[in-house]
Amino acid sequence: MRDLDVRTALRRELTEQHAGDARTLIIEEMGIWSGSVRIDIAVVNGELHGFEIKSARDNLTRLPAQQVLYSQVFDRMTLVVADRHAEKAEQIIPAWWGTILASAQTNPDRGVTLRNGRPGHINPTPDAIQSVRLLWRQEQLAILDRHNLAKGFRSAPSTVLEKRLVSALPNDILRSEIREALKARAWLRKSADNESKVSVRTNFNPLRTTSGTDGWTRSNGGDALITPAPGQHIKI
Repeated sequence: MRDLDVRTALRRELTEQHAGDARTLIIEEMGIWSGSVRIDIAVVNGELHGFEIKSARDNLTRLPAQQVLYSQVFDRMTLVVADRHAEKAEQIIPAWWGTILASAQTNPDRGVTLRNGRPGHINPTPDAIQSVRLLWRQEQLAILDRHNLAKGFRSAPSTVLEKRLVSALPNDILRSEIREALKARAWLRKSADNESKVSVRTNFNPLRTTSGTDGWTRSNGGDALITPAPGQHIKI
């Protein structure tokens, strides 16, 4: 059972679940942290719901770092995990993450079976700054404009706009604005040029960090976090 097999089954199920709902957008390989990290599938509607896949051929070595990053920006998270990894994976992910269990059918031509595992819940502690960094600078400015908050900030860099948004808007309004901006994008034309509109900086980790010799930046707690070079895309 490969990642592609699970992804195909998940995409089919999500497409059927949201068929005819113009308010929902399903995005594969959506970038977070200014496009430097990508989640397998994101569903954007009244919530921002991330789906990360761990097939039978995968291992869980990246999951501790992934759960740190994804937990900062998604309203909900679901780990779609092969049966063989499920018990260990549930010990790694936060309690509010849900799971979907993936198993291969006896007849390989029939693909993968998905079934509900652990129920998920709303993220209790999303990070406002990291969430705002899902936006391109022009999207940040457009939101400020809509709320009459852009005066004096039109020439400001994205780092300043982020702080302005977080300090001036209530969290529920801000997260709604972020979701609407994501849905408004022309995802079919998504390219490296789009993501270059947001600068990739090395201070994304809200925790104090120290550099490791392997090219990663690590938090004091030991979780691996990303500090990519501009234009670099990393799937952790």
